[in-house]
Amino acid sequence: MIATVGTETVIVQAPVIPTPSLKQVAKLAGASSIEALPTTDTQAFRLAPAGNRAAVAAFCAESLLDFAFVPPDQRLDRVRLAAIDMDSTLITIECVDEIADMLGIKREVAAITESAMRGEIDFRQSLKQRVRLLTGLDMSAPQRVYDERLRLSPGAERMLAGFRSVGAKTLLESGGFTFFTERLKARLGIDYTVSNILEIADGKLTGRIQENIVDATVKAEWIRRLGNELRGSDGLIVGICDGANDLPMLANADISIAYRAKPIVRARTTYAIDQCGLDAILNVFIHNP
Repeated sequence: MIATVGTETVIVQAPVIPTPSLKQVAKLAGASSIEALPTTDTQAFRLAPAGNRAAVAAFCAESLLDFAFVPPDQRLDRVRLAAIDMDSTLITIECVDEIADMLGIKREVAAITESAMRGEIDFRQSLKQRVRLLTGLDMSAPQRVYDERLRLSPGAERMLAGFRSVGAKTLLESGGFTFFTERLKARLGIDYTVSNILEIADGKLTGRIQENIVDATVKAEWIRRLGNELRGSDGLIVGICDGANDLPMLANADISIAYRAKPIVRARTTYAIDQCGLDAILNVFIHNP
């Protein structure tokens, strides 16, 4: 979705944007107008018209500013589906790592998680390894993680409300566990979820996953299927994630967004949000008056 240079606007956002930095972006982009956007915990501005992508990107990276070149037809009311990863995207933690902490093996499990998110090892095998290490853990452990450690990422509820306001559906996809996705679905009004089911016997984890593992292929198929069902004639499908395991999913999105993501993900997505919360995603769309 790249429009002709000169018809786009550029969105610049960060917790705080010094006036000299904003003026420099406007100069580099060749913008003649600067409009402040309504936000909560960040500053955001729309500059128009906008060109010179390479120079703007380099300056924003150096100045720790999020930016997005937005074509004029990229309207929020065109979004039909927003597919969102759970761990380290919608929420701030990796649930399996926090469960492992209950056994005192967080460092070992987190190292496997990190390697998988960087795309260094196969996700299916990494998940089997991590869940196997949880064998025998009482089911009170996941509940404690949910109650005591699970936190929504900044701006998550505002982002979801923004998509909901235009009738878009939301899909929570996770290589993690239904224990968490189903609770978040009920809590946040999410429309669809897909994730893995932990096998339990006598109130304890068996170290196995029930049924087929939800991996990159499964997640990609869900967004493809729902996208085809919901897109219509001019709808947009949005994918939001942080890890390499989600790249096949993002390939089925019209607009892909890397949220505080690994470098391999940022390099292959439409936009990257590194400085702001999830609600900053709403600013990469034109809002109807």
